Amino acid sequence: MAKVKTAYFCQNCGAQSAQWKGQCSACKEWNTLVEETISPASEAPVIGTTTLQTKKKAQKLDEINFETETRIDTRDQEFNRVLGGGLVPGSVILLGGEPGIGKSTLLLQIALSLGKKVLYVSGEESEKQIKLRADRIQSNQQNCYVLAETKTDLIGLQIESVQPDLIIVDSVQTLQSPKLESASGTVSQIRECTAELTYYAKATGTPLILVGHITKDGQLAGPKLLEHMVDTVLQFEGDRNYVYRILRALKNRFGSTAELGIYEMLSGGLREVTNPSELLLSNYEEPLSGVAVAATLEGQRPLMIEIQALVSTAVYGTPQRSATGFNSKRLNMLLAVLEKKVGFKLGTKDVFLNITGGIHIDDPAIDLGVVMAVLSSNADKPLPASICFAAEVGLAGEIRSVQSIDRRIAEAEKLGFKAIFVASNASIDDKAHQIRIIRVSKIEEVVAKIFSKN
Repeated sequence: MAKVKTAYFCQNCGAQSAQWKGQCSACKEWNTLVEETISPASEAPVIGTTTLQTKKKAQKLDEINFETETRIDTRDQEFNRVLGGGLVPGSVILLGGEPGIGKSTLLLQIALSLGKKVLYVSGEESEKQIKLRADRIQSNQQNCYVLAETKTDLIGLQIESVQPDLIIVDSVQTLQSPKLESASGTVSQIRECTAELTYYAKATGTPLILVGHITKDGQLAGPKLLEHMVDTVLQFEGDRNYVYRILRALKNRFGSTAELGIYEMLSGGLREVTNPSELLLSNYEEPLSGVAVAATLEGQRPLMIEIQALVSTAVYGTPQRSATGFNSKRLNMLLAVLEKKVGFKLGTKDVFLNITGGIHIDDPAIDLGVVMAVLSSNADKPLPASICFAAEVGLAGEIRSVQSIDRRIAEAEKLGFKAIFVASNASIDDKAHQIRIIRVSKIEEVVAKIFSKN
């Protein structure tokens, strides 16, 4: 009988060590080394061994025939947008998110609406539980096969039997390979199970979607090697206090990582939000001070967001500066510009800023909107509800142009705004838009145009 070998693996980065250490020598994290049983690797992966024993030979680069890859339409516009146009055959996608955020619901909806043969492998729920969720979502379930299993060898037999067009595994932390004696969820098991499934996906051109857990810090659980093994890493996030969810691409070999998908969580599943600007804007019966609307851009998608500011006299000695959904350092910079260049004395006042909807915006194009929301709250004068802003503010108080300004203007015009403030040097065809375009070069001009009328 062969001697059982053990090694210590870092649960953070996957580094291997022959003996236990308090600190990982690779990632410098403390108390992350865990003892695991290791076994000698077999000659071929378990999944697909009966059908994929083909030998490949090296080819010259100029001899490889390349054609545009046909993507698979998931029948989900938001999911297609984030992926870059749909599923690429043979691609491996890792979807992460907090427990209960809706990862399984999203993937089950895709499996039911795809119109192709899908194998949904669940290591966390039984077939009956999945059936209950499927009944709540929709009734078309003819092409969706469900398997509640965690052993990769048994999963491999079902994959070869069903021959699906798409494989969904929920989740990769529950899988266990017979090659290793360690428990499921360990570094070695996650790495081995992902390698076996990836081998089959690449060899047969079958798209594979893996669900991954996340840690308390919001990072994908398991070694960083897992993210390098897959083609696309998606993050499904959202606040449980809000009804919508946001899908982001953290890594994408076949598309942009700047795209954004928005869903609304309903009792019957997730609904695609085709016009998120209407969801992020509030309708008030009376104008409120400290509220401004700015045009931002997430990937290629323009969004109109609402910015709320509250300026009040500091009760304590040191004024508070707090920003939710906006960079607090950039807020401090804009406040310094207002005090230095425009003359507003905010050094003794508390300033609170909030981007409504719970989303985080890093786009500098909302600088002018932030500034005007702060000034509106400071003067306790509401801004006209029909105007919005799309410009960056420099350290000298100048108004700077931003990219894709035409898309921002078109989005504002679509939502019924009557005027938009932009930089004076912005390259815009004024005749192509019905909305009034107001060009400004300094913050003083904006203040004079808005507050002098109120």
